[in-house]
Amino acid sequence: MAPQSPIQFIEAALWCTGPFELSYTDPDQKWHIRRDMLSLLQDFPNLSPSMKTYIHNDGTIVNLLNAYGTIHVSSSSPQVPLTIWLHENYPYTAPIVFVGQPRIAPSSTIHGEHPFVDPSGLTVSPYIRTWQFPRCNLKDLVHNLVKIFSRDHPFSCSPTSSPFTHPSMVSKKEALDRLAGMLHYSTMALSSETDEDIKELLALQEEMDRRVAIVTTIVQALERERWELRDRVAGLAEEADVLINWLKVHNTKRAAATGDDNVDDLFEGVDEESKSRVQCLAADMSIEDTIYALDKAVDEGAVSCETYIRQVRNLAREQFFHRAMVVKFETSHQLL
Repeated sequence: MAPQSPIQFIEAALWCTGPFELSYTDPDQKWHIRRDMLSLLQDFPNLSPSMKTYIHNDGTIVNLLNAYGTIHVSSSSPQVPLTIWLHENYPYTAPIVFVGQPRIAPSSTIHGEHPFVDPSGLTVSPYIRTWQFPRCNLKDLVHNLVKIFSRDHPFSCSPTSSPFTHPSMVSKKEALDRLAGMLHYSTMALSSETDEDIKELLALQEEMDRRVAIVTTIVQALERERWELRDRVAGLAEEADVLINWLKVHNTKRAAATGDDNVDDLFEGVDEESKSRVQCLAADMSIEDTIYALDKAVDEGAVSCETYIRQVRNLAREQFFHRAMVVKFETSHQLL
């Protein structure tokens, strides 16, 4: 018995009844399928019709017609195996396209960055995404795939500087394909850069966490030291109070040195002349300390030279007076 021609097979499959009946119920739908399949096979004779069971992602099992085989995309690249399943709602729903053939392992691996073919072989091009009957059909779909695969073969990774970056001077459909490819590769590049940035930020976050832990440890240590110092100061204050009370009880003059009495009472002259001499000596020393403080202030720039000279002149005059009084007291004492 002679083998069936493609047209005989398609007609027999579409109008088959029984357990192998296809999931196409509308007669007009079957005529559309027959017409589009014959038009497809006429332009791509390497494709052959077939009917098999197809399982949707939601678990629905249907009997569908498909076309499988290889398509030639360019002389410099291998042919692409293809399987095109006609959805049970075809032509109003786009076909389901896979790179590869049912139950046949592909000879090459699909590269993971292809803009329209995922690693399982499922192909979703802009033409399929925007499928609309009667504008779209099987033949134009495969011609569109040939153009896409000639620019970006599913078995060889194209660089980002592929012809997708030059969509000018082409049809609207092809420009859409190129733009989609260009956006895909730009997104992949951006995603790669973003991943690197995220890794750097995570490393920075780990370093910041490490430094926060170190600073927290230091702060806790300083807090403990602060409390220890407070306890120590409290202890020293307590000891100082004990010592002051002891001095008050055992030595009135020593107790005066702690601030309870006037410090001037520790040094008393025996007469008025001695008291005046002590006062002059004290004034002389205090003026000497003041002049020394002015010298330091001039060195540090806190006092201008003009102010310094004026103050030193006044202090020197006063100091001279006190020293002269001391000399006078000493001379009168020697004469006596």
